[in-house]
Amino acid sequence: MSKQAEFAVILKMNAMFADLGADELQRLSSLCHTQHLASGEVLFQKGDPGNALFGVRRGQVRIETGASDGSRLTLNFMGSGDLFGEVAVLDGQSRTADATAGETSELFVLRREDFLGFLEREPKVAIKIIALLCQRIRWQSERMEESMLQPLPVRLARRLCALAADFGSEVHISQEQLGVFVGAARESVNRQLQAWRKEAILDLQRGRILLRNMTKLTAIARNE
Repeated sequence: MSKQAEFAVILKMNAMFADLGADELQRLSSLCHTQHLASGEVLFQKGDPGNALFGVRRGQVRIETGASDGSRLTLNFMGSGDLFGEVAVLDGQSRTADATAGETSELFVLRREDFLGFLEREPKVAIKIIALLCQRIRWQSERMEESMLQPLPVRLARRLCALAADFGSEVHISQEQLGVFVGAARESVNRQLQAWRKEAILDLQRGRILLRNMTKLTAIARNE
């Protein structure tokens, strides 16, 4: 399968482009090129111009921002098949967060001028984008509710289930990063993970978490 065909498949799996026909997807994917990133390499920083939409062909990209105390806050993880950069590529304004490769990665890149030209020819895609942005707002509201109302085990289980949906049962993330993600101290995260390890829900290794019992973890995430 060609790279353009792979990008077309990724686009088709995304809600923004799901209703496009094969010919439309082919025309859009033909506008892309690829970019390689080494582990730890910065793709863009907060304040950089929003001049492209990205799709992850392979690897992982962390979306991060800086906190007032100088620490780093991970907002999201992007894995194979994920698209990101929709907001900035639409309004052309500066990036609102940093993007850094969590491992060696290869990205599809669709430049803003090419994307906007396509939208002018395909207005129904613009309608899909509106729906996607509304979905993102709802997602952010849910995360805020989690951080304020849900206990740590529920927040932690939900985040691990979400990561598993993207990356499988072997999640490459440090406990410190996970703590930032769920709004808890590393020590609190470690205590909960150790308790789950004793219950055979998961196993802990350096820099990664192996999820052993997704049924139990999902039940915790649902607060059952």
